[in-house]
Amino acid sequence: MMKNLFLRGLLLIGLTFTSVAGAQLRVETAGVGANQIPIAIAGFTDETIAPQQVTAIIKADLARSGFFKIIDTGNAMSETSPVDFNQWKAQGADALVVGSVQRLADGRFDVRYRLYDTVKAASLSGFGQAAGADRIRVAAHRIADDIYEKLIGVRGAFATRIAYVTKVGNEYRLEVSDSDGEDRQVALRSNEPIISPSWSPDGTKVAYVSFEAKKPVVYVQNLVTRQRTVVANYKGSNSAPSWSPDGTKLAVALSRDGLTQVYVVNADGSGLRRVSNSSGIDTEPQFSADGQNIYFTSDRSGGPQIYRMPANGGDAQRVTYNGSYNISPRVSPDGKSLAYISRRDGRFQLYILDLGNGQELRLSDTAKDESPSFSPNGKYVMYATESGRRGTLAVVSVDGRVRHSLTTQAGDIREPTWGPFMK
Repeated sequence: MMKNLFLRGLLLIGLTFTSVAGAQLRVETAGVGANQIPIAIAGFTDETIAPQQVTAIIKADLARSGFFKIIDTGNAMSETSPVDFNQWKAQGADALVVGSVQRLADGRFDVRYRLYDTVKAASLSGFGQAAGADRIRVAAHRIADDIYEKLIGVRGAFATRIAYVTKVGNEYRLEVSDSDGEDRQVALRSNEPIISPSWSPDGTKVAYVSFEAKKPVVYVQNLVTRQRTVVANYKGSNSAPSWSPDGTKLAVALSRDGLTQVYVVNADGSGLRRVSNSSGIDTEPQFSADGQNIYFTSDRSGGPQIYRMPANGGDAQRVTYNGSYNISPRVSPDGKSLAYISRRDGRFQLYILDLGNGQELRLSDTAKDESPSFSPNGKYVMYATESGRRGTLAVVSVDGRVRHSLTTQAGDIREPTWGPFMK
């Protein structure tokens, strides 16, 4: 009975929805990074001709990261404007961002920017990019990414996408948006639940579980063509898809042979093979960053814990030991950390484990967390939780210092997955 309840809980996690409004997500940020960099961001000259204000998007991105203190300049400056570095240093700015927006003959917009180090009185970076009216937000996110990388030393992830599940009335939706929740697009609508979305490494596809056949079936959907492929539709439960780093395979959890076990299947649904073989329930598989191992949840020790085994199958090693209930493993992009949900004192909370030294850190202070997902630069973890009895998405830095939430005005939002860097 315990095993059945455990499996049912994993399958149905995140399926308690209420109606959700069609409004965009709202972002609320709390906490700051260890050392905030004071940065002045001037208004880009002529940016009002574009459908979105570039500087507003850049400011919101950098502020949300927690690593920057935004200094409002109160005026516009182009990338060719002369710069009085002493003036900006006097205002407390260590860095300055300037730029411009111009309309091109083909109707697109030429977005140019430059980043200055005011302390060293030097230019750090700058570039121009042509963007259609529907790509202004992406252009602004790319500028924020470049600023983040030049000043923090880590690639920015503002220009990436996220996917998640909402419910409107009796309709479930798999939605895709910018990392800040803007520019939402519906990838799938269904009258039956959708769970466990997972991005392909190239960002062109999403695997997920849909109940539209009145049972859980694993699909892969091309986000460009919307073509869908059935990857796993066997007797019993088909669940928890996770991509291999090279994008050629998926790890899935199937109950076709009795108890749920871990299988690997080609992305087109061919070549199914079983890789776990235990007397318990093995589920929620996740490939390691190098593709050599699979992390998964198993109750073989009596309660759900996280294990690691070779990707081709073999002896499994237990990874989590603190707490009696640990589920939903997610491996960081560099393979050094593991995020997961742990139940302690009746609270389901997000934890991160250093796989090298075994040190554990609790990242959330909520009580109903689920579905963690690392940002592609490994600096943040997105997860689903509850606020005011409604499902929300939360993001926390891996050191726990910076938090922000993405909420709708009404209803629940669940099952987040953070997409990869796009080329």
